[in-house]
Amino acid sequence: MKEFDAIVIGAGQAGVPLAKKLANAGWKTALIEKRMVGGTCINDGCTPTKAMVASARLAYQAGRSKDLGIDIPAYEIDFKAIMARKAAIVTQFREGSIAGIEKTKNLTLIYGEAKFQDDHTVYVNERDGNFENYTAKHIFINTGASPRIPDIEGVKAIKYLTSTTILELKEVPEHLLIVGGGYIGLEFGQMFKRFGSKITIMEQGGQLMPKEDNDVCEVMSEIFKEEGMEVLTEAKVVKFETLAHDKIRATLVLKGEKKTITCTHVLLASGRAPQTTALGLENTTVECDPHGFVKVNEFLETKAPNIYALGDVKGGPAFTHISYNDYIVVTKNLLEGSKMSIKDRMVPYCMFTDPQLGRIGITETQAAAQGLDYLVAKIPMRNVARAIENAETRGFMKAVVDKTTKQILGATIIGEQGGEIMSILQMAMMGKITYEEIRFTIFAHPLYAESLNNLFMSLA
Repeated sequence: MKEFDAIVIGAGQAGVPLAKKLANAGWKTALIEKRMVGGTCINDGCTPTKAMVASARLAYQAGRSKDLGIDIPAYEIDFKAIMARKAAIVTQFREGSIAGIEKTKNLTLIYGEAKFQDDHTVYVNERDGNFENYTAKHIFINTGASPRIPDIEGVKAIKYLTSTTILELKEVPEHLLIVGGGYIGLEFGQMFKRFGSKITIMEQGGQLMPKEDNDVCEVMSEIFKEEGMEVLTEAKVVKFETLAHDKIRATLVLKGEKKTITCTHVLLASGRAPQTTALGLENTTVECDPHGFVKVNEFLETKAPNIYALGDVKGGPAFTHISYNDYIVVTKNLLEGSKMSIKDRMVPYCMFTDPQLGRIGITETQAAAQGLDYLVAKIPMRNVARAIENAETRGFMKAVVDKTTKQILGATIIGEQGGEIMSILQMAMMGKITYEEIRFTIFAHPLYAESLNNLFMSLA
């Protein structure tokens, strides 16, 4: 039995900074990782996909360069080079994280799979073949989530892809069928369309991105269709079959009628499940919800007073920036005696399609459902000077504001640098700056930010 002050299970975007912070505060800390340091973000999520998105955007720009007076008659997609660049960036980030861990005093990195024996003890099946029990006063769960495989007839008989395995493809798919119209499916769909794949995106609900306003979904759907992607809503796959020559047939119900689609690859992008099944939580007083996510209070404490859960494993918005903020909340409270809470925190969101979709706060639909007295400011990107100059006129800027207090309640930006524009409005919301103040603020010309003047002038 080896004793520590703290055990962190999972070297993800909360686990690594948390372990380092505790160790630097003098806590003898163990960081246990069963796979690779960096978690989903570095290894299978943000880092590799955004590297590939950059390549896909260049392909798109080359294809439309004649619109801007630059004639590129032909270009070639070197998928092997794209994937090699992606892998090199992932390795750089992961090795940088490992180096930071190794330089930290009081911190021990252990590769292996942890399983709780009780509220203070974990049993680790270590990668080198050893088995060891570790005990600590405080234990932190940061095991994340993994792709959820839907229960569809025949799914186990086909060679389906997930958001993890698609990153290891050696060739561009001929025809990629994507099950799920959320941000994962849309980012991969547009990316591989630009690499040369035929793309079909299926969403079971009535619109893509079910949590967004109708006008947002309509514009994004139009953008995808303009780029040559097939978008099917109210579409549910009921069966998969393997055909000759590595083909796959999907039987679906589309708006109440049966239809079949034959493709070469299937990406399952219909959600993620918490990685809790092998943790042995049944041996603790920690509670999980019916989906397996660890239940926490507003301070990220579980039912066991010494065990905390951070990041995707606890449910809620599954973003790297949420995981990192979870780390801030826990360390502020444990090391500084704060009472920092995750309750009502402002959660920004950015989908890295092209154009980007950035959102903060509540949507127009949510404002209406809550019965708020609100106004909606909206301008199309075709009326934004910088967008016209850059030939990036797809999308719009939209904000929901309180009619009485003039505070910004939420904003959605579809456009080039949509996430950056959204972040300006996030700072305004945090600082309680009214939309009237932004309306008369001097922004440098001709930034996209300058059009926030015009956005709120629409309410004058």
